[in-house]
Amino acid sequence: MTYLAVSISGDDAAAVCARMDRAKQGGADLVELRLDGLVALNAQTVQMLLRRADELGLRVLATCRDPAEGGLRDHPLDLRIEMLCEAAHCGASFIDCEYANYRRGAARGPLMEALGKAPQCRLILSVHDFERPLADPRAVLREIRQSCPEAIPKLAYRADHICDSLDALRLVSRVSPGEIIICMGQVGAITRLLAGRFGSLLAYASLDDETATAPGQVSLATMQSLYRFNAIGRSTRLFGVIGDPVAHSMSPAIFNACFDAAGVDAVYVPLRVTGGVEGFAAFMDRIVTGGAGHTADWGGFSVTIPHKAHALEYLRACGRHVEPGAARIGAVNTLKIEAGGLVSGYNTDRAGAMEALTSAMGIQPQELAGKPIAIVGAGGVARAVVSGLKDVDAAVTIYNRTLEKAQTLAAEFDAQSAPLDALGKARPAILINCTSLGMHPNTDTSAVPATVLHKGLTVFDTVYNPMETRLLREAAAAGARCVNGVEMFVRQAAAQYRLWFGANPDIDLIRGVVLARLGS
Repeated sequence: MTYLAVSISGDDAAAVCARMDRAKQGGADLVELRLDGLVALNAQTVQMLLRRADELGLRVLATCRDPAEGGLRDHPLDLRIEMLCEAAHCGASFIDCEYANYRRGAARGPLMEALGKAPQCRLILSVHDFERPLADPRAVLREIRQSCPEAIPKLAYRADHICDSLDALRLVSRVSPGEIIICMGQVGAITRLLAGRFGSLLAYASLDDETATAPGQVSLATMQSLYRFNAIGRSTRLFGVIGDPVAHSMSPAIFNACFDAAGVDAVYVPLRVTGGVEGFAAFMDRIVTGGAGHTADWGGFSVTIPHKAHALEYLRACGRHVEPGAARIGAVNTLKIEAGGLVSGYNTDRAGAMEALTSAMGIQPQELAGKPIAIVGAGGVARAVVSGLKDVDAAVTIYNRTLEKAQTLAAEFDAQSAPLDALGKARPAILINCTSLGMHPNTDTSAVPATVLHKGLTVFDTVYNPMETRLLREAAAAGARCVNGVEMFVRQAAAQYRLWFGANPDIDLIRGVVLARLGS
């Protein structure tokens, strides 16, 4: 079993008790009391905190961290050890001492004596490095075990790249049950989210986003509601979004809601992969060649900026399958782990755009054949949209501020091209904005002059945040039919789900999650 410990600190007992109350209300059953945060550290305060935890039905992990390993205040070592012993005496389930201090010997005798009188309490011996990954974490674990076989080893160190986190998950899955390995920082988040999947004894959560006690801690509410931490087991199938950045991705909310609604034993996590194409390749090599969470554990990935082209490059270099549409677009936004562990690449942006457009217009895709359609922009989104439109023989003209880019894209897809200022003379049936103009926070911009808009025109803006862009406001005022980018985002996510599971997700559920996220 993996416990979720909510880390709690405060300047005084009243602040700590108030936060314990909130933790209990939030569904916690174990708290890490960071005694090193207290201004006045004494036995009476520790006794009162343990008594309050018992009244709340909370188990306690007591820590009084050394400043050299992230301690909040510089209390003397002998006082810190005395308070850990007091916590054990008062009913704590765990006490955590730095292995460096235990190894020196001054702490060993008092701790072991206190633990001998408190059979309910386990000793955690921890090593922290906030600056860099441990050079040889396996050797550190081995040393802790040899020094104190009855102790629980805990390693917490900075991850420089997500591969450090994959290595940590692999290590914790292969060592003796009941050990703790955590990577700190944003790229280490998966070691917290997936602790139960790979067998770590503990994962640590913050009470909220403002009270984290270590880099990369995820809040209790997020761990429980968004990632359904308590439902994650050793056979849970893994999915994730690969990007840089990924912290604000809506995909975890979308797919975890879909998994929950469908009763699928799976979890979807953010995977911040830094380092450009080399960093992406290193991550995929770890997955494919049997690192922690290798292809037997993962079902697939969404791929976002800046890795869509990197994914295509990687699959081609490995000789893996890439669907023709993704190859033609030049971008992969979906990776599927096929039977036997092979990885295949797809692009669902094209399907998402076509479904959003045709459903809003109430037509079948083939009814777009011959329709004059103006595409504004010549980047990655435009490639996906043009690809889908040309597959049904629409009459596409690409307008771009830099004419050469429009000409290059048009030549690839047998379309027409024109400078952006020629848009005013055109009479398309459909206009699609494929630029990022109008996206949050620059919401007062638009790539299309209002004078171009008129009644009878269908205007599709692929920007989804905000839902109603300046372009769509002006189009509505002109009497045009409007299609927002939310629907494209919703439909491409649904297409990813179908690729992974061969079943249709609840479109209304996905749309509701997206609208709720945008509304917040």
